[in-house]
Amino acid sequence: MTTARPAPSRRSRSRANGDGTVYQRKDGRWEAAGYVLAPGNTRKRVRVYGTTRKDAMTKLTEKIAASNRGLPVAAADSTVSAYLTHWLNGVAVHYLRENTHTRYAAAVRLHLNPGLGAKKLARLTTRDIRTFLDGLRTTCQCCAQERDADRWRCCAIGQCCDKRLSPLTVTYVHAVLKSALEHAVREDELPRNVARNVKTAMPRPRRFQPLTAAEARQFLQSASNDRLHALYELALRTGLRKGELLGLHWEDLDLGGGTATIHRSLQRTRTGGLTVLHTKTRASERRIALPTECINSLKIHQEQQRVARQTAGPDGTDNGLVFTTPNGKPLDPTNLTRRFRRLLHKAGLRTIRFHDLRHSTATLLLEQGVDLVVIKELLGHAHIGVTAGVYAHVRLRLQRQAIDTLSHALGPADTPDDPPAAAVVR
Repeated sequence: MTTARPAPSRRSRSRANGDGTVYQRKDGRWEAAGYVLAPGNTRKRVRVYGTTRKDAMTKLTEKIAASNRGLPVAAADSTVSAYLTHWLNGVAVHYLRENTHTRYAAAVRLHLNPGLGAKKLARLTTRDIRTFLDGLRTTCQCCAQERDADRWRCCAIGQCCDKRLSPLTVTYVHAVLKSALEHAVREDELPRNVARNVKTAMPRPRRFQPLTAAEARQFLQSASNDRLHALYELALRTGLRKGELLGLHWEDLDLGGGTATIHRSLQRTRTGGLTVLHTKTRASERRIALPTECINSLKIHQEQQRVARQTAGPDGTDNGLVFTTPNGKPLDPTNLTRRFRRLLHKAGLRTIRFHDLRHSTATLLLEQGVDLVVIKELLGHAHIGVTAGVYAHVRLRLQRQAIDTLSHALGPADTPDDPPAAAVVR
């Protein structure tokens, strides 16, 4: 008599020790489980899920690989502080720009960890987050972080300065938390992102003070004898960002064809100092037309730079950058800001930010009737909604002018020769 061979179990191991197990659940999803490094230098069994066997194993392999590199994999029963540390050092560091990662880390260190760090990730609720954000809005940060304790000021002497975070900073801290919890949801550590259920008031947009057309002409006239005259011309006539201007290379310019390719930006990072990076976003990579005035000033600047390099001799540096120090080194953004303010003072103009030159470009173009789509492409905005939102006040003023023009046309006729009523406007 032959005995039927039992059917193979769906949970049977088919992988080596340490690689984890994978099987299909009754609901049709695939589940993979394995041991990884957890906070506190302990080992913890984690489970991940996927629609296919390959999907589940890919997620588990990624967790085990991160664990083998010494990165603790936070689980749902870990604290918010432990998870944020894992997310910053093991996840966000791979896709954020260094300066952005530094700002994220500051938000975690100064606000999220002190306010929510001790709570369990799985037990974090919408009410916890709402209470935390309300506390940020109403609590003096000098007192909360004991900034003035050593200097015997503020809360240390019982005279609180009542320094609160701006609405923009509170919104930024909230955004960092949402981004971290969103990753936990994608990794099946949490069923939902509770931070998304908290609605915060939209902060008022930052006010900027663009130059008027008369002020812009006065500024360019005052800068005509400056060593960086070509930079100011480019900034005001094309709306390039400060980092894009300082990261511009001569090979990016086609002075004969009158175009410039924007795909790099000079930034100061904590680890690398002055570093040429990719532009702010993929939409920022663009090709723009150069005005004739910019082409002429760039040619003059190129010749002056060649002469200065010859004068500097062995001390000179040729790194291909368009705008540099006199000896050819990259120009520090902070130093450029100082030069810009001195130039404004020399021209007898009010003090504005360097970034307001970019706003001046867009505002003047809008007032000249240039289409919003063209301005969006020139500035390198990712979406036209960004351009429309930033310059909504300009568009409103133009609408008012248009309505006033129409009101004048529909007012009492100055002459009896009105157009016939049957005329059709197409």
